[in-house]
Amino acid sequence: MFRFVPAALTAEEIREVNTRYHDLAAQEYDFKWGIDFGATGRGQVLAKLHKALGHPPARYARSLEIGAGTGYFTLNMLRAGLIGRATCSDISEGMLAALRANARRLGLEVETLRVDAERLPFADASFDLVFGHAVLHHIPDLAGAFAEFQRVLAPGGTVVFAGEPSRYGDRLSVLPKRVARALAPLWRRAIGAGAAARSPHAGSDAALERYVDVHAFAPGELRRAARGAGFHAVRVTGEELLANLFGWTNRTLEATADPEQVPWAWRQYAYRGYILLQALDRSLLEGRLPAGAFYNLVISAHKPPLEAGRRT
Repeated sequence: MFRFVPAALTAEEIREVNTRYHDLAAQEYDFKWGIDFGATGRGQVLAKLHKALGHPPARYARSLEIGAGTGYFTLNMLRAGLIGRATCSDISEGMLAALRANARRLGLEVETLRVDAERLPFADASFDLVFGHAVLHHIPDLAGAFAEFQRVLAPGGTVVFAGEPSRYGDRLSVLPKRVARALAPLWRRAIGAGAAARSPHAGSDAALERYVDVHAFAPGELRRAARGAGFHAVRVTGEELLANLFGWTNRTLEATADPEQVPWAWRQYAYRGYILLQALDRSLLEGRLPAGAFYNLVISAHKPPLEAGRRT
């Protein structure tokens, strides 16, 4: 399950590194990842939920997002009318501060709490939906986290996670990154950008990046984690292949350049190309290839209803 086994780091140290990395990354996070809170962002989030569930998402009265970051999922779901009361959790206070700023700008109300996903400070059966995007691969104790998700969900509640790297996709991403690093000097000359300055700070987000992603999953591993916590109706699907090959190439190129000198026209090309390839993945590849062939995995599952729990 592990993509990187940090022999010198304990689980607590991995959590601490994730906190520092995401605190440092928070200010530029939305710009770096092209996060949108308009029609495009809502469409992306709704498509991911539909894909995870296998049907259009319902409305949930009480939701908890794990690793909410700057609010990509929760705020878009609120704007789509899918959530009643929203609680956003993250290990990074920097990310939560950015989320609160986004919520204020959009006129949305959310509760935020800095918490560890493996030790949730909520009562049993507090939520109807527990969800997250690109967060499970940061959590050292996955079994402990799924046990907590199950505990805080009401009977019949739903858990959904999207954007989790597959083991195959993680290996596949090495190729575009390697090609992009080799081409980076030519690319910078072509767009007229200088090289990125080397950070003198050992604690920069770039210096910490290799330590924060601790898992890459096979579909069966996610299924077992959910079933081991007592979830049923577990569904794992794959998403994004062409889009991520394109995205990793561009992000690797951009990381080598002074961000102030990367032209707006390039950024628009990279963003619009990614959205186009997302659509091609959905229409041409997803549903035709096995889940593990894609870069990302999407999982949904349900906590048994109370009556079913009594029968068992």
